[in-house]
Amino acid sequence: MTATLIDRYVTTALRRIPESQRADLDRELRASIEDAVEARVDAGDTREAAIERTLLELGDPDRLADRYTDRPRHLIGPEVYPAWRRLMIMLYTVVLPIVVTVTTVLRLIESPAIGPVIGGIVTTTLSVGTHLGFWATATFAVIERVDVGRRALAGPWTPADLPKYEPDRLATSQLVPNVAWPVLLIAGLVLQQFTFTDVPVLDPANWSFWWPYLIVVLVLEAAWALWVFRAGYTRATAAANAVLALAVAVPVVWLAYRGEIFNPAFPGLAPGGEPLYWASLAVMATFAIAAVWDIVEIAVRAERARRGLPARIAGTGRI
Repeated sequence: MTATLIDRYVTTALRRIPESQRADLDRELRASIEDAVEARVDAGDTREAAIERTLLELGDPDRLADRYTDRPRHLIGPEVYPAWRRLMIMLYTVVLPIVVTVTTVLRLIESPAIGPVIGGIVTTTLSVGTHLGFWATATFAVIERVDVGRRALAGPWTPADLPKYEPDRLATSQLVPNVAWPVLLIAGLVLQQFTFTDVPVLDPANWSFWWPYLIVVLVLEAAWALWVFRAGYTRATAAANAVLALAVAVPVVWLAYRGEIFNPAFPGLAPGGEPLYWASLAVMATFAIAAVWDIVEIAVRAERARRGLPARIAGTGRI
């Protein structure tokens, strides 16, 4: 069922409230909104117009949450704080991972030794993260104090700024690709052996164990999608997803590292050659990053569903 405008407003306001206060404030806020809406409806407004006017009067739900919790904001003022917070979330969830990933891939190309790569990841994360946080905050502090563009930066809040939220389980539109993707991978794995080229791209020797093993795991991935469709995101489904993600990624990365994933008879992929090195490196990076991303994403969704906080749909409304 699609969440109403009031549901979206309350969910957005309560997501930064401590769990111990959330239930009481949920009831209080909903009752306050409904009372204001009914009063406007009695005065002649339509219900939709009454809801929008009431939410506009309440204002940005992030600021409302701060008033409920008496959260201090001293370094930068309340006018620009929401914009600063949105920028910091974007920098640390989008920019920082991209920078760390790119530098890690470059280090792997230069030297595949695992020790320096891990050290580089830690160093890059700390260094880049510190610079992003410092310079972004310093910029907002200057804007706050010189009053240049402060009002334009803060901007008026409207109900259109409310984000949309995903349900706590797979929707039908999400189930289809989640089942189709493993099926397509299985088809590609089998067909490349017989139809795409005269010489298979992947090493036929792995049909003795690894390719059948991956087919079984991919079937389990499709079954997992059906499970989430019925049961929703839970700690159990998140744990199962982590096991399946690692069950795919670890063998593939290991085979690629040993140079045993591609067929040595395939043109251009002879053992010890540079094309084989680059192809194996690409496979290692792709499967490792995809596994980590998938595990973290599903774990976050499961935790948010457990706490009654549906996951925000990216690109809708303000963060």
